[in-house]
Amino acid sequence: MTIIPFHDRDGHIWFDGALVPWREAQVHVLTHGLHYASCVFEGERIYNGVIFKSHEHSLRLRRSAELMGFDIPYSAEEIDAAKREVCKAAGLRDGYLRPVAWRGSEMMGVAAQANKIHLAVACWEWPSYFTPEARMKGISLEIARWRRPAPDTAPTEAKAAGLYMICTISKHEAERNGRQDALMLDYRGYVAEATGANFFMVKDGVIHTPIPDCFLDGLTRRTIIDLAKRRGYSVVERHFTLDEVKDASEIFLTGSAAEVTPVSRIGDWTFTPGDVCRTMIADYSDLVHGRLNTAAAA
Repeated sequence: MTIIPFHDRDGHIWFDGALVPWREAQVHVLTHGLHYASCVFEGERIYNGVIFKSHEHSLRLRRSAELMGFDIPYSAEEIDAAKREVCKAAGLRDGYLRPVAWRGSEMMGVAAQANKIHLAVACWEWPSYFTPEARMKGISLEIARWRRPAPDTAPTEAKAAGLYMICTISKHEAERNGRQDALMLDYRGYVAEATGANFFMVKDGVIHTPIPDCFLDGLTRRTIIDLAKRRGYSVVERHFTLDEVKDASEIFLTGSAAEVTPVSRIGDWTFTPGDVCRTMIADYSDLVHGRLNTAAAA
């Protein structure tokens, strides 16, 4: 498979207020965001030319920046407009969108109060991870050795670049071991999330999902909870350990990139994706493609 590197593509990126040629959207090697992870971002899907939950993502981007101690010099509405502009320029009907904000290179050191805050938005074609048939086979997870940090040790409510360091390490280790992803526990030993998606399990017809008190409360997570309740499922948000997971009848992950992805294996335990997974996949697909009343996922 030919890999097209992200720095060498055709098209345009919205960069600090204007569309610039893709290859010219550059930052200096001494930018603070690279050295000290003073960077926040969003991952969003585009369906039929519409950015799903665009404004909620823009609000969360600004909130993440506030938690990191800086202010993005654009309102949520201006960020929404920038996203629409870059999608229009790309002529993209379906794909993925990445807004990112970071501290620049005016000062180099832990303190960087005078650094300019930059904002860029890029989009590209990125189909769903799996076809519906392949998705229902489920993916395989291993248990990560790294844990999500406590909320008094990191800004865990932010979608911040630095918080993904242990996710990359964990996912790479899982892939080297023949798995697709890793399941991360939190600092207390409770089940938390996968490396880039929230976690759900089904037991006795009830859907359970961890309380997001030290990891991101995903917008897709909230959407699935709303869709499940609309279907009449009971959804319980609570803390639970791995011991409870082994007895689950179904496991699935949710996220903007992952959408709804069933899990067939965690460590040595196996699971069979079934009716709940199939229903959530279908309802989510109907919602994002405009076939379901959006009030269900307000």
